[in-house]
Amino acid sequence: MAAVVEAVDLHRIYESASGYTHALRGVSLAVEQGEFLAIMGPSGSGKSTLMNLLGCLDTPTRGRYLLEGVDVADYRDDELAEIRATRLGFVFQSFNLLPRATVLRNVVLPLIYTACPRKERELRAHAALRSVSIDERLYDHRSNELSGGQMQRVAIARALVNDPALILADEPTGNLDTATGDMVLATFKRLRDAGKTIVLITHEPDVAAHADRVVHIRDGRLYEGPHLGAADGEGARP
Repeated sequence: MAAVVEAVDLHRIYESASGYTHALRGVSLAVEQGEFLAIMGPSGSGKSTLMNLLGCLDTPTRGRYLLEGVDVADYRDDELAEIRATRLGFVFQSFNLLPRATVLRNVVLPLIYTACPRKERELRAHAALRSVSIDERLYDHRSNELSGGQMQRVAIARALVNDPALILADEPTGNLDTATGDMVLATFKRLRDAGKTIVLITHEPDVAAHADRVVHIRDGRLYEGPHLGAADGEGARP
């Protein structure tokens, strides 16, 4: 299978008045087509920085990031914006839905500024909502009338509507109770089974356990293998 994501020796350094912050220190990672990967780490570990790079929201200070085999450094800003809109799907902890818009409107939204005809937009939105098991009776409800689990599944449908190459989920169960979170994670598994590629960011071992593979990030470095303890990751394989 071809790698959807290939990161090679990624570094991200931020400069401020107080000095330099090394958020990522030589991260290399490959994610295959149809893989469900969890990136796990505590607050400040660099996992959000890594997600921003994988989502083309930021650029590395050093290193290469290839999305579907193409180095993103070769893209202009407008091309990166189009990639974010068409090849990437984002799912956030806070759902980021328009609260007074209907479920259908929220899912159609990413298609509005594309060349997709109106009728096709609605057909694709319906298909995305069916894929996450949202009842058709809810399509005309406003998103603020839904439960937390329903809102997150609508957010997943919105991420799917453009048939992205990669779905990036940032703490998608963080605002949900355990049972509802498990339902959302089961949705990701069904999407994986349908061939979608998913990268999930989390700090919770129980959430990461649902993925096919787990990598750990600490102090800007990526590790595969056993869960890292509070010390220095002894026993893990860098």
